[in-house]
Amino acid sequence: MSACKFRHKISFHVPIKDTNIIKASHEVPSDLIPLIEHCLTTTYFSRNNQFYEQTSGAAVGSLISPVIANIFMKHFEKEALRKTFKKPEIWFRYVDDILIWRHGRAELRKFLIFLNNQHSNIHFTMDIEENGKLLFLDVLISKKADTLGHQVYRKPTHTDRYLHAESHHHPAQKTVYKQFTCT
Repeated sequence: MSACKFRHKISFHVPIKDTNIIKASHEVPSDLIPLIEHCLTTTYFSRNNQFYEQTSGAAVGSLISPVIANIFMKHFEKEALRKTFKKPEIWFRYVDDILIWRHGRAELRKFLIFLNNQHSNIHFTMDIEENGKLLFLDVLISKKADTLGHQVYRKPTHTDRYLHAESHHHPAQKTVYKQFTCT
C-alpha cells in the first residue's frame, strides 16, 4: 500500500448554480439561504482604484466562503467516493488537505485523474510518501513495518517564537497561548 496526501485547490470558486447543494445539505437554516445566495451573487471588490464584480464563486476573505466551500466539498467527496472505481481505505480532510491510503502508486495516479475530472472548479494535487514518510498538516507520519508513527513537524522557517503572555497584543490573539502557559 502507498500513502498519499491530496491537496485540492478550489479557490472558493463554488459555482453559484450549485447552491442547491447547500439547500439539500440541511446544514444551513432555510431562512439563511436567501442571505447566502445574496452573498454569493453580489460580490464586489476593488483593485488599483477600479471596482469589479466577482461573477464566479464565493468571495475570497468573506467569512461565509469557508463554510460554503466546506459544505460543497462534503457533497463533492460523497459523490466522488460513490462513483470511484476503487475506494480509499481512509479519507481524512481538513480544509484543503486530504490524507488517503490507496491501492498502490499506479492506482493513486488514476484516482487523481478521476478526482480532477469530477468538477471543473476543483483541482487536486498529490504528495506521495517518500522513504516511508508523509507530511499531513503539521504532523510527520512515518510508516514502520505494519504500524504508523507520528511526530510534530516544524517547517524549516519555524522560529519557536511565541507571544509573551504579558505582551500588548489584543487578548483574543493570546487566548490560546495563555491556556497553555505554565505559571
